[in-house]
Amino acid sequence: MNKKIMSGSFWLSFGSIFSRVLGIIYLIPWLYMIGSPAHKNVAMALFNASYNPYGLFIALGTAGFPSAIARRVAIYNGQNKFLNSRQLAKVGSFVMLLSGIICGIILWVIAPVIAKNSPVVSTQSAITSIRVLVPAIVILPSMSSIRGWFQGNQDLKPYGVSQLWEQFIRIVFILGSTYIVINVLHRSYIEAVYLSVMAAFVGAVASYIYLGIYYRKQTANYAKLAEKSKPFDLTSIKKIFTMIAYESIPFVIVGSGITLSQLIDQLFFKQVMQGVQHFSAEYTQYIYTLFSANPTKITTVVVSLALAVAETTLPLLANSQASKKSNVGDLIFQNVNMLMFVLLPIVTILCGLSYETNGIFFSFSLLGGKYLAANILQSLMLGLAINGLTLLQALHYSKKAMYYLFVGLIAKLLFQIPLVILLQGFGAIISTAIGFGFICLLSYGEIMYEFHVPFGKLKVSVLVNLLFFAIVMALTWGVHQFIFPSGLISAFMYCVVFGLVTLGIYIFMANRTGLSDTMFNHKLGYKYFRSLFVKLS
Repeated sequence: MNKKIMSGSFWLSFGSIFSRVLGIIYLIPWLYMIGSPAHKNVAMALFNASYNPYGLFIALGTAGFPSAIARRVAIYNGQNKFLNSRQLAKVGSFVMLLSGIICGIILWVIAPVIAKNSPVVSTQSAITSIRVLVPAIVILPSMSSIRGWFQGNQDLKPYGVSQLWEQFIRIVFILGSTYIVINVLHRSYIEAVYLSVMAAFVGAVASYIYLGIYYRKQTANYAKLAEKSKPFDLTSIKKIFTMIAYESIPFVIVGSGITLSQLIDQLFFKQVMQGVQHFSAEYTQYIYTLFSANPTKITTVVVSLALAVAETTLPLLANSQASKKSNVGDLIFQNVNMLMFVLLPIVTILCGLSYETNGIFFSFSLLGGKYLAANILQSLMLGLAINGLTLLQALHYSKKAMYYLFVGLIAKLLFQIPLVILLQGFGAIISTAIGFGFICLLSYGEIMYEFHVPFGKLKVSVLVNLLFFAIVMALTWGVHQFIFPSGLISAFMYCVVFGLVTLGIYIFMANRTGLSDTMFNHKLGYKYFRSLFVKLS
């Protein structure tokens, strides 16, 4: 394989994974500096109330353009029309800048409405926290289009490295500014939250600077490509961007599915808790933090894993569908089988470690641990649903994917109010699981009907994981009768030992039942990993 592509793929994967890991680990020192459990709850509620609308507006601001620009650039370069691709990228960056400005203005204007309906005690603090993100929204779309330019030129290294720089500088700014505000200036932790939210803009600027420097280093190479290029003949840029926008709408909506679900929780939970059940604003904020703001940081990794697994088979599916090959059903089965093989044990192990994980990152709370466990189980449904919708899009069923998402979100809305009245935060979690459960039924039902996927063969994987879940839950209950970690170090050591033991149990079960042979054509174990390491070396 081309070394440039191999290097780029490594940096892209490494940048994506490592930036997500950094995005979780920094919470430990940050929340430690924030202070008491009460301050942590307020900080996380404000953080979440800001980042949910931010995530939606970033999706709307980019509207799938960076990926579309990457595809068009690659097409024109393949036709030796570098001048076309360069002009398209320039116009695309300008369009993205305008889009960012428009989305930033809209978010600034509607921030009071979002804050008023969010489950936070101080509406004014929420307004400030949301508006602090506006500069990041303004520049991120155009920065993403620059990443699309490099991706279209099959130069993935700056894409991955810029992600790393963005996250690294963001976290350094968060931790540094929080320390200075609280420990040096002795100011309110709320001000530290504002600066921590603003760190998204600082990280984006750092990424922009890196991409600009990298681009300048490539100018000589681009000049050579321009000399060899066919004459510029792009006369309908407006038409191209209109078509890109039309094609991107379903992808943007489906890609925002989880964010839209979280926004429903953010905007409707307060109305039920305070308007119907007459709970205090403080209690509402506390429960919202436990069931949404805190667990989202952990479950994001689980859902990201599902997306990563889904994306590995998308090119194969798209090519097979375009060629009208008969192996589409087999490829879909392999996709779902691999997803379940990886996702189910991770969900099970994290459920067993929910109390300890919650304690390491947030606080040692039995209720917090239960909410995290419920969210982890819910993330299984989210992962399966997003995988199903992604498969539909790869198979050119984008409109149906969008329709199924709307059905799921409407189902969540319908169940949200009665379930929150009955179960408070757990009701919101269950309503999300029901909504995305409908998405799973509809999307996989459509896939099975159209492509005759043999989902019945998943029986062994399902049974093995059900048994594994029962074993892990029994083991968790038994160990907690004697050991109940209450400190950061003891909880971390417990997680390491428990995680390794349960992972060993799962591999043993997969080997004995033949599940690993079905997946990889051999058993998993020391010899396999050793031979793999030797091959890689």
